[in-house]
Amino acid sequence: MGPYCTLLLAQMGAEVIKVEPPTGDVVRYIGDDRGVGMGPVFLNANRGKRSVALDLKTPAGRGVLQRLVTTADVFVHNVRPEAARRLGIGYAEVAAVNAATVYCALRGYGREGPYRDRAAYDDVIQASCGLAAVQGAADEPAYVRTPVADKAVGLLALSAINAALFARERTGRGQEIEVPMLESMVTFTLLDQQGGYVFDPPRGAAGYARTASPFRKPYRTADGYLSVMVYTDTQWRTFFALVGRPDMAADPRYRTITERTQHIDELYQLVEKELLARPSAEWLAALSRAEIPAAPIHSVPDLFTDDHLVAAGLFERVEHPSEGPLRLARFPVSFGGSHPDRPRPAPRLGEHGAEVLAELGYGPEDIDGLVAAGAVIEEET
Repeated sequence: MGPYCTLLLAQMGAEVIKVEPPTGDVVRYIGDDRGVGMGPVFLNANRGKRSVALDLKTPAGRGVLQRLVTTADVFVHNVRPEAARRLGIGYAEVAAVNAATVYCALRGYGREGPYRDRAAYDDVIQASCGLAAVQGAADEPAYVRTPVADKAVGLLALSAINAALFARERTGRGQEIEVPMLESMVTFTLLDQQGGYVFDPPRGAAGYARTASPFRKPYRTADGYLSVMVYTDTQWRTFFALVGRPDMAADPRYRTITERTQHIDELYQLVEKELLARPSAEWLAALSRAEIPAAPIHSVPDLFTDDHLVAAGLFERVEHPSEGPLRLARFPVSFGGSHPDRPRPAPRLGEHGAEVLAELGYGPEDIDGLVAAGAVIEEET
């Protein structure tokens, strides 16, 4: 959550200082085949940041962090409340140093409930927010194969931070923000899945029949697979004509979105059956002419040669000082009036410690003393 939120901030031009423990962010070691703490997920999620490695269990390490806070517009962490209190990074401690700071705590669970001190990871939240049950079959729940809770909550935190910064421009005051994973992902899931439970008492079952249909899937064609999404009244009428069944447009079961949703399995079985008759290229051309959304099924490697993504310049080649050439996706949003610089490559552990401390007013002897005491960890060379 925290690394993704702050990656987006960095890509939009913020200066981000990543404070790591002496052993480094655990994500450094995912897929780290060279054993240097620069795995692919870390390289992706920590562009644009400077790394300072501090031992916050020492008074000197906490002192460095307090001095950092005096310069910070925003303070972001994803540490459990009790651990944050032990490390001296609760809101009261941060606000005492800099009351104008926007303090954003990303947590597994909101502090008002009995789960507040529980550990939480993406899989646990996918399970407890209802998403795993929705994603799988009725008798076999399943996880989304990307940490969607981490990333969705990181996006929500980004929005909250920007709103709080805007409020500070109006009022001059910072504030505390709490972004709990469970509550955030429950609202994320319920948006389309609450169904009859929107009403009190419920007027029907929970869920959304269209997304729950077992026939909503990539469809096999004569030579591959396609995703085809027929949705509006016009699109269904066009599709019925395209497959030689214009009579279906007059069928009362299929005339409106309410009726179609009640009979969605029948419609998706029709799509499944018809797509088998022709190769993918023919279908893509016909569906494009009909203005019915359709796309091939891309693997991750396919993304790097996709015509649209190549033309859009989404992927950038970056020379990392220790890891060599990298291919990374740029920030996808365009701003007409401002152009943030390309973010620096992801940092090595403690790479910017001496640099940042000097900016905070520490002299060379002070820095050497902090390193000798183990409060600050220097980059290994």
